[in-house]
Amino acid sequence: MTRSYLDWNATTPLRAEARAAMLSAMDVVGNPSSVHAEGRAARAIVERARAQVAAALGAGDADIIFTSGASEAAALAMVGADGQSRGWAAADIEHEAVLAWRGDVLVVDGQGRVDVIDPTISALQLANSETGILQDLPAGLALSDLTQAFGKLAFGFDWLGVVRGIVSAHKLGGPKGIGALVVRRGVGVAPQIRGGGQEMGQRAGTENIVGIAGFGAAAEAAARDLADGVWDRVAALRDRMESAISAAAPGAVIVGQGARRLPNTTCLATPHWKAETQVMQMDLAGFAISAGSACSSGKLRPSGGLRAMGFDDPTAQGAVRVSLGPLVSEAAVMRFVEAWLTQQKKFQARAA
Repeated sequence: MTRSYLDWNATTPLRAEARAAMLSAMDVVGNPSSVHAEGRAARAIVERARAQVAAALGAGDADIIFTSGASEAAALAMVGADGQSRGWAAADIEHEAVLAWRGDVLVVDGQGRVDVIDPTISALQLANSETGILQDLPAGLALSDLTQAFGKLAFGFDWLGVVRGIVSAHKLGGPKGIGALVVRRGVGVAPQIRGGGQEMGQRAGTENIVGIAGFGAAAEAAARDLADGVWDRVAALRDRMESAISAAAPGAVIVGQGARRLPNTTCLATPHWKAETQVMQMDLAGFAISAGSACSSGKLRPSGGLRAMGFDDPTAQGAVRVSLGPLVSEAAVMRFVEAWLTQQKKFQARAA
């Protein structure tokens, strides 16, 4: 059976550029904190990658603090020196890594848009991983989860007007286990890991130079793809998929259709048809899709984000995410449409 990977928002295939950079970094023996030639060689890898990530993010006026991933970056941004949350306001559409430190709850409307009352104490994602819906970020926003948008959308951290941002390498073709907190220069954070003073004193521990090298190379390659219009072609393929599904299954709900969204993301809901059932059926048919965020899809409960948008439990429980990438062919997408429609018709027949 030929398998098709349609879960790019969960993680992406490792880019060839990232693999090559990581293999090269494996041969560098020095500690980036050492002052001898071997240490300087290791430090050069870290600083080159930092510059690559900053350039791809449009973050020339910001500091890039490497972390183990976006979840750690969120904690580094949101937790104070006492280990407690700073009382951030956030909406239910945010990733669990942000919601773990939330204080006040922001309201989501039926279109998936969030009303931010006080940007200086609020966190708001740029793009939602489940629906793909984009937000207009208010000036002075304290924190934005840029993880899904980075590499898929043209934006610059410096002109977004946010104070802090979180990103992750494996969402744009880099390795898993490496991410970064982006902080407007001059704004400090409270270190959560203390020790040797690495990462400008913000995150102690010997740097993961292999992961960092892969992150930098992936970010640079992702920026080239974006400039070359790769994601415009993905968006056109996503739209063809949605048109085919809507024409054959008018009862299916495509969440956020017509709204500004990520170019690759479709949230497809069929009331009463359990998302986990759909995921298993598609897996058996050779397609990898998901039931919402990969970090929460194993928890059998309705999507908090969809419920916040006003969808009832049967619809929220019947929502799956199909997320495409540049390596996905039109033939694979059309095979998925055929397979999904076949199972959807069987479900409708049983429910009748």
